[in-house]
Amino acid sequence: MEALILWVIEHLRSWSYVGVVLMLSLEMVPAELVLPLVGYWVYEGDMLFFLAVLAGSVGGVTGPLTLYAVGRFGGRPLVEKVGKYFLIREKEIHAAERFFAKYGAGVAFFARFLPLVRTAISIPCGMAKMNVLAFSLYTFLAMVPITYLYVYIGFALGPRWREAAGYANEFLLPLVMIILSGLFFYIVVKWIIRRKC
Repeated sequence: MEALILWVIEHLRSWSYVGVVLMLSLEMVPAELVLPLVGYWVYEGDMLFFLAVLAGSVGGVTGPLTLYAVGRFGGRPLVEKVGKYFLIREKEIHAAERFFAKYGAGVAFFARFLPLVRTAISIPCGMAKMNVLAFSLYTFLAMVPITYLYVYIGFALGPRWREAAGYANEFLLPLVMIILSGLFFYIVVKWIIRRKC
């Protein structure tokens, strides 16, 4: 499967930044595979770093918008039918729903950093009919640091870009801790505001 994905990605390379957006728009294609390769293309001089990160971040929004639309316009029945095609299991959908119910719209940002719910969170956002502009903005703001990290690691590793996942995990752990601290602060502020009302 990975070989097929890489073959498709290589063919989209000629489409440059548009190809990056298109590739990441397919939610079944892991960004963890695409973005380090894009970093390698930057290393080879085929792309500019800033534009590669921008294209990756935009693609990181268009993909989740697909799942958002499935949740918003199809509801639970459609999600259960097509979720498997996006490599989303039932337990991930339940976890994402609970996460959204507990923390509200801010999860469109925070959940992007959490492995179990990062992909599936778009579905309950759609089912709850969250404002699509807010959803897109939160998603974009979360995707910028993630995209930057993976593209940078792919660039730094050069021909060894396939090793990016191991390095990314080392950097992602502190990032996740910072994000979880932010989530805790968000919950506390929300609780204080609710108490005052």
